[in-house]
Order: sequence, then structure tokens, then C-alpha cells
Amino acid sequence: MNDRVAIPISKIRKARPTPKGRTVDPAARAQIDSLLGDAPRAREFLIENLHKVQDRFGCLSAAHLAALAEAMKLSQAEVFEVATFYHHFDVVKEGEGAPPKVTVRVCETLSCRMAGSADLLSRLGKTLGPAVRVVPAPCIGRCAEAPAVCIGQNSIGHATAERVETLVKGGHVAPAAPGHMGYDEYLAHGGYRAWQQCIGGERDVEAVIKGMEDAGLRGLGGAGFPAGRKWRIVRAEPAPRIMAVNIDEGEPGTFKDRYHLERSPHRFLEGMLIAAWAVGIDDIYVYLRDEYHGCRVMLEQELALLQADPPGPLPRIHLRRGAGAYICGEESAMIESIEGKRGMPRLRPPYVAQVGVFGRPTLEHNFETLYWVREILEKGAEWFASQGRNGRQGLRSFSVSGRVRKPGVHLAPAGITAKELIDEYCGGMLEGHAFYAYLPGGASGGILPASMGDIPLDFDTLQPHGCFIGSAAVIVLSNNDRARDAALNMMRFFEDESCGQCTPCRVGTAKAAKLMEAPKWDAALLEELSQAMADASICGLGQAAQNPIRCVIRHFAHEV
Repeated sequence: MNDRVAIPISKIRKARPTPKGRTVDPAARAQIDSLLGDAPRAREFLIENLHKVQDRFGCLSAAHLAALAEAMKLSQAEVFEVATFYHHFDVVKEGEGAPPKVTVRVCETLSCRMAGSADLLSRLGKTLGPAVRVVPAPCIGRCAEAPAVCIGQNSIGHATAERVETLVKGGHVAPAAPGHMGYDEYLAHGGYRAWQQCIGGERDVEAVIKGMEDAGLRGLGGAGFPAGRKWRIVRAEPAPRIMAVNIDEGEPGTFKDRYHLERSPHRFLEGMLIAAWAVGIDDIYVYLRDEYHGCRVMLEQELALLQADPPGPLPRIHLRRGAGAYICGEESAMIESIEGKRGMPRLRPPYVAQVGVFGRPTLEHNFETLYWVREILEKGAEWFASQGRNGRQGLRSFSVSGRVRKPGVHLAPAGITAKELIDEYCGGMLEGHAFYAYLPGGASGGILPASMGDIPLDFDTLQPHGCFIGSAAVIVLSNNDRARDAALNMMRFFEDESCGQCTPCRVGTAKAAKLMEAPKWDAALLEELSQAMADASICGLGQAAQNPIRCVIRHFAHEV
């Protein structure tokens, strides 16, 4: 007996003529295929390819995102979530018009705010007209030249409305960067000799690592982990090993890496190669923030010169371009971005030394840490260790901004005090300004009153006072400023830059900023919120975002 039931033809589901989701526009497909050409299309190159599309078309349209997803064999959701995560990608939804061809970003974080960026933002919004988009932006790494502005991809300091208007009308060509020591000149001054001694057998790996330990060199991106110990840890992991170099430098008040990179790129590159040799690394990923467009162009040129005629066998060096996300200064978020993903910090353990880039053991370093390696080898560990002050060791590049006569990068002994730094290196306070307070470590490093300006500035010296030195970004406030206003400015920055992955940070920063707007702070509620953020946030952004709140309540109680 046949139990099968006949199904009417009208009920039979017809095969879809196209896959589910947005269909790819043939014109957009042709444009993307032509633009990418022979460029790699593996997942890790998603952010690089998004940059190519935006640089070419001025924005990321829905049609181009769909075509890029097809070209890279990714889901459209994967491409869209990455494109919308980063500040510098302009995603245009279907039915929306493209943004103006020129975007002017005006920095609104603390140093620029003190220099009048709010008034500049308001004026430019009125005078540049509808053909130019004017938007507030987080720190762009030119705090010593506040107020700072990005016109397209080009950043300028000491910005005035008249200067910005002139540059926009003239095609927004950026002023020339400071002259740097190029490859041939660096070689002529003994460059890469220390690295050649390493790869040639004249220096022993154990002796080089011990030299870093004896010098007291620590990670100068903020964490302060001993460099030599980190080399040993990663070297002990199974090969292949990878290095990731962090030049994201998004902490408000920090610009030391840009300063040194603009002047001596090969000194950093040599330190990087020595570290790679000591640890046994074949692939190096250099992650450079997108705001440093001029540095990227220069570094690409100098890397090409090095690779065309190297002084020895080079590891593979990959230059990766950020896309505007402060969170990518956190090492695991940077690694996620290197892999072409959203910059979401990873839960630990495992640590990046064990499972880092592409799941391999990874040596992660800040630019300035590697910048000192060559000089320590040439002059000796004792030379570097003897440079400190007030019982500390080494030299530090202090990024100083705010109410001083000579803001900028000042090379000074570790352990110098804020008062000594201002008086000896910065020419004192600005005329008519009295020293009132300072941030010893950028946005997340806390705020201290001038009466505590005699504390040595170094790792482990500021924690008892609710602060830390971080990347040595010192922002100086005067009697014209208020600590509570500075703290609110920092909290709004953290609110905008939270990646949103964990609730304590995502909700906590927004709630804190709202509470801090009140004429009188609810200190008990802010402390409860601060404790929750510090205890439960996944990464250092949420864990340290409450430092300015607690410092103001502790040291500036009369203001709140």
C-alpha cells in the first residue's frame, strides 16, 4: 500500500535565485574587484581592505560592504560589525546620503579643551559650511600643540579657525613633518651594528636579555612589566612565536611615540629586530594608530628601504593600520584588530605570551620600550640604570601638555617630580598661571593637587595616592582650571571609547558621567559605582576609568 501523499505543485518551495541576505550589486562587485586587485583577501586583512574602500570612495556604502564580504568570503554581518566598530569608518546605510568629502575632527579631550577647542569647534561648524563635516574627536596625539585638528587624514596643531579654513580651501595639505633620520644616514651613524653583532654571533642571547634585566627596562606603554622577563617568558613558549608592536598611543596627553617615530624610525626598528632575534621571532606586526597618517607614509618608505638592502636577514614585518579606537591600546584588543576583528579585549588567562596573534605565543611591546634597546646594548645596563632620580632607575620620555611654557616630549630621569619637571624642563608655568594640579599618567592615571607635586614620577610610586604613571603623559592644570571639570572630561572620553563588551564599563562610564554633571556630587554613589567598575570590568579601561573620580573626591573634596 502506498502511503505517500501527493503535494500540490503550488506548495512546492522553489529554489532561491540568489543567496539569503543582501544581494551584491554587479557595479559594486566590479569596483571592489578592481580596487582590491591582487591584494590579499584573508580575514586578517579586513580592516586594511575597509581602509582601501573608504580611501577610494570616501565612505563605506551598503553596496560596497556587501561586495567586499563576497570578495573576502565573509558574511555581511562580519564585515558590517567591524566597519561600525571603528570611529574612522563612515558606514552609510541604504537610503542615506554619503557624508561630505571633507571631515574636520576637532579634539575635545583635556589639553585641547583647555586651549579653547570648544570655541574652535563651534566656530568651524558655522564658517566651513555644509560641504565640510565638523565633528568633535578624541585625542589625536598632538596635545603639546593644542588645540589640535584632523583635516581628512592630516593632523595639525596650534589650530585656529583661520588656519583650518585656509587649509580646507587649499586642499587641506598638512605641513611637512619634522625631518627624520633616514636609512642611509642611520647606517652612516652606526645604525644596525648592534643588531648585526647579535645575528652574527658576537653577542649572546642570555647576555642581551640579562642586560635588559640589569638596566631595569620596563614596558613603557603603561603596564611597566620588566622587558627582560617578558623576553624570557615568550622565548620559553613553543615556536613559531610572533611579535606585536603597539603604536596606538590613544591615551589623552600621550604623544611620545609619535615624537620619536617622526625623528628616528630606525632606532626603534633596530630595537625591534634585536628583541625578535633574542626571543626567536619570525613575524612582526606593527600596529600604528590611524591618526598618524604622516608617520605611516614615512614608515612604509623606510621599511621599503630596509627590506630592499637589509644589513642582515630580516623577519617578516607587517604594518597594520588602526581605524580609530582607544581600546586597541589594550594588548589583546590590539591583537584582535590585527586579526581583522573588532577591538574587543580578551578574557585572561590565557595571556598573550601564550596565546596571542593567530593563537601563537606573542611578545607584545610598546614603541618606546624598543626605542631604548639599542642604546642599552651600546652603553651598558649600568648606564641606563644610573639615570634615575629619587631612588629610581632609567630615563623616561614625558609627554607634557597643559599650562606650561614649554609643552612637548621631555627626556628626563625616571623618578623626577612634577615640580622638577615643570621647573627644569618645561620653563615653568605659563604667565599668569599658578600650578594647581596635574595628571601624572594621562586620562586614566588620576589627578593630584600641586601640594603633592613632590612625589617621584615612576612605576609603583603613585599607587598609594590612587594614581599611576602609565605612559608618562603629564597634563598640568593651573588655578584657572578645576579638577572636577578635568575628571568629567576624562569620563566622557571613557564613555565614548568603551568597547561595550562588559556592562560595568559600558554602563558605568555613562552613569558616572551623568552623575558628575551634578552641581554637587553624590560621593557615596560614585564610590559604589567606581568599585563595581574596578572589580568587574574585563580590561584596564573600565578598571582605571574611575581613578579621576576617586582622586577628586579624595584630594579635591572642596570642589564636589
